[in-house]
Amino acid sequence: MNRNTPLSPHPVHEVSHRVQSASQLRARGVTAAQTAAQCLPGGPWQQLLPGVYLLHPEPPTDDDRVRGALLYAGRPPAGARRTVPAQPGPGYGEAMVTGLAALALYGFTSAPPMIALHRIDVLVSRTRRLRSTRFVQVTRSADLPRPQRRLGVPLAPVERAVSDAVAALTDASTVRRILTEAVRDGHCDPASVVRELNAARLLGRAHVVDAVEALLVEGRAVAEDSLYEMVRAHQLPQPLWYVELALPGGGSLGGVDAYWPEQAVALELGSRSPREEHVVFAAEREHLERLGVTVVRVSPKQLRESTAQLSVVLRTAMMAAEDREPAAYVTVLPR
Repeated sequence: MNRNTPLSPHPVHEVSHRVQSASQLRARGVTAAQTAAQCLPGGPWQQLLPGVYLLHPEPPTDDDRVRGALLYAGRPPAGARRTVPAQPGPGYGEAMVTGLAALALYGFTSAPPMIALHRIDVLVSRTRRLRSTRFVQVTRSADLPRPQRRLGVPLAPVERAVSDAVAALTDASTVRRILTEAVRDGHCDPASVVRELNAARLLGRAHVVDAVEALLVEGRAVAEDSLYEMVRAHQLPQPLWYVELALPGGGSLGGVDAYWPEQAVALELGSRSPREEHVVFAAEREHLERLGVTVVRVSPKQLRESTAQLSVVLRTAMMAAEDREPAAYVTVLPR
């Protein structure tokens, strides 16, 4: 290979030799002195980041910056012993892109495009001694998530990328748009986003709390649409939608999102916070089931990923109604 020949632009996942780490260059037989000579003013290469080199003289593309950030964050810790020779492959280690850069690569329209981002957030282990530098912002985590890959680039799961993006944002409207898009476009469910925001201690910020309220409303609307579609697509009997169950004397038993009175089967969408859901739903379910009502709790994730399985659960519950006493003393009221 003629190392003095500039390389033409290609996506990160197609060509790996546009951006190389020092260890990858050494694995290809390029010494440190040769690398330094190539990077002299007017030379065909340039240093993009510490220990990372751009093998062409043009300004770095978005793909170059992404790959460079991952190579910088994924390089072995200083002083670490290498048990196998470095390879010319990705060399990202456990590093992954997160924050706004990850959302841009996921295709979020609410996130700025890569070309407009002045920094790329990378997620690494908390044990790494690695400084942020130039356009790379290092974020540490005690428990690294499993990355998702887009065109060969490891990205933090959407909910984690959203949380890391929100941590750096102060504009309330941008935060709201990002959270809404994450749920509306089916990237993740509201509960997983709220868990990540809570873990990052972001729920104490007023503009984040307001955005979370909008997120829950959006998540509720998406889940309701999925519920209607499940009943239609799997030809379930039409239920009574959004009703209040009560005792004949007027004592309320709580509201449910769908109720099949002939089979005494009720369905409730999970829309509260996880802690509130556990306490409130458990109490409501126990009370209703003592009265002969079977209660099925459904999460937005189930509606998004396993409607066929959920429809089987509901059919089974309806068939089981033949083996128990009817709940004739439960009345149904509009919510």
